[in-house]
Amino acid sequence: MADDQLSEVFELVEVRGLVSGGFAARGPWVSRAALAETFKFMAVVSGRACLVTDGIDAPIELLPGDVAILNNRARLELSGGTGDGPAQEIMPIESDFAVTDADWRTHDIVLGGRIDLNEAGRTLLVGALPPVAHVRASPTSGANLRASIHRLFDEVAGNRIGSAFAIRQHAQLVLLEVLRAYVEQAELPPGWLRVLTDERLRPALTLMHAQPDRLWGLNELARAAAMSRTAFAERFREVAGMPPRAYLNRWRMMLAQRALRDGDVSVGSLASELGYASESAFSTAFKREVGESPLRYRLNARAQALSN
Repeated sequence: MADDQLSEVFELVEVRGLVSGGFAARGPWVSRAALAETFKFMAVVSGRACLVTDGIDAPIELLPGDVAILNNRARLELSGGTGDGPAQEIMPIESDFAVTDADWRTHDIVLGGRIDLNEAGRTLLVGALPPVAHVRASPTSGANLRASIHRLFDEVAGNRIGSAFAIRQHAQLVLLEVLRAYVEQAELPPGWLRVLTDERLRPALTLMHAQPDRLWGLNELARAAAMSRTAFAERFREVAGMPPRAYLNRWRMMLAQRALRDGDVSVGSLASELGYASESAFSTAFKREVGESPLRYRLNARAQALSN
C-alpha cells in the first residue's frame, strides 16, 4: 500500500465533519445566516441552490451532489426552487433536520454543517482552501461523493437506531471525498494539501514522516525525490509554501500535540523522540509554534475534551 500522508494528517488534526442540520423545500425558497464557525459546508442532495457569500465575485450554482466549503466567511445566503409567489423563508440549515418526509426526486434537499477541527487543523485548512471551495459532482471523480451524500441523507432522514453515530461517520467520509475531488478539480494554492498530494515530493515526505527525529538535510531529501538539491528546494518551497526544514518542524509539532493530548509521555521523553537536543529546546520550539508551553497545552486540551 502506498504511503498515505493525507490520512496521517487527518488523524493528527482530528478532522470531524459534523452534520448539524438540513432542510427540504418545494417551490421558491431562501435561507440566510450569519456564520460564526471557521468552516461550514453544504451538500445538495437533490435540486439546485444558488450560493452567495462575502468574498466571491458572483453567485455559485450548486447542482445535485455538489458540495461547498466556506472558509472563514461571515454570511451565507442560499436560494432555489421554481414557481410563482414569494420565496419561502427557511431557517438556517443548522437549526434542525427537517428532511424526514422529503423525497429527493421532488424536493430541493440541502444538508449542512460545520467542519470541526483542532487548532492545528484549522490553521492548515484555512491556508489550503479558498474563500469558497466548490466541489462539483462530476461523472467521474464525483461518483463516490454523490454516493456518500446519498448515504448521509438516508441516515439523516431515516432516524434509525444508531443514526447519530452513523451520521458522524458518513459526514467524515463526505469531507474526505470532498477534499479528494477538490484536489482533482482545482489548482491548489501552496500549502499542506498540495504538498501531500505531490507525487514528485512524496518520497521525501515519506522520510520526514517516518523518522521525524532525524534532522534531514537537503541532499538526502533531494536524492530520495530523484532531484538536484536546488531543484528540490525550489519545488518544495513552491508547493508547500515553506522550506523543508520548516515543514519538518511543523510535522514534529503536530506529532507533539497528539502525544500531549492523548498520552502521558513526559515532555523530556517527547523532546528526545522528536529529535530535540534538550527539553528546553523542544519547549521553546513548541511555544513558538503553538503559542503556549507543552504542559499548558496538555492541561487545556484535556480540559476541553472533558467539557465536550
